[in-house]
Amino acid sequence: MDRIDPVAIELGPIQIYWYGLIIVASALIGLWIAVRESERRGLPRDTFVDLLFIGFPVSVVFARLYYVLFNWETYAENPLRVFAVWEGGLAMHGVLIGAALTLIVFARVKNISFWQLADIMAPSLLLAQAIGRWGNFINQEAHGGPVSREFLEGLYLPDFIIEQMFINGTYYHPTFLYESIWNFAGFIGLMLLRRVNVRRGELFLTYLLYYSLGRFFIEGLRTDSLLLTDNLPAAQVASLLLMVFAVVMIAYRRKKGYADVRYLDEGV
Repeated sequence: MDRIDPVAIELGPIQIYWYGLIIVASALIGLWIAVRESERRGLPRDTFVDLLFIGFPVSVVFARLYYVLFNWETYAENPLRVFAVWEGGLAMHGVLIGAALTLIVFARVKNISFWQLADIMAPSLLLAQAIGRWGNFINQEAHGGPVSREFLEGLYLPDFIIEQMFINGTYYHPTFLYESIWNFAGFIGLMLLRRVNVRRGELFLTYLLYYSLGRFFIEGLRTDSLLLTDNLPAAQVASLLLMVFAVVMIAYRRKKGYADVRYLDEGV
């Protein structure tokens, strides 16, 4: 089986890439879930539509800037490639920075609790991340180190995944798949957890803790990590910081009484 063509549709000179289609689809599916839940929580129907309209492009810009910052040597000779996002190269921690900044401003402008919006958004984020990793699969990126074909077959993977992991004569760990499965399992967990009526803010903080835990270990398998030093992946450092932040914030908000309101409580 040949490598999957990264171009999904060609309309004359216009090429539409699978990577872009998958990213957009993941955002729209996440939006649909967030809109349904926001209506249940008594928010206006267009709240998350407006948020996505602003937050999606901001998050893409931050994701690209984050990636380019740690890969500048790749773009220094041809800076115009910075804009070629269809080739891949969007860093999830950049997405989180852009999304958080957008959410802070949006919540203040709309006079809605940041934590309520973040809690509603958390499951959608994990699901979007689970889907979005398949864009990396198409581009044959975000993979781990070399493995044998027998190893991949031992994971009972379908042939199309095994063949797509055959890159320049070598088979590689499908770390995109490991993270996709981890994120999808977390999405199910958060969907169940929110029915337990957790404290407001702790659904989002649990998302940060859960995602970062998985990302820390999966990043250790990857060969294309963005590096802070020669051997220190930036994503592992960011994951550790986010885990510490989540635990500290949960403890701090409980101690100060900021988390007395529950997820299912009425009001914004």
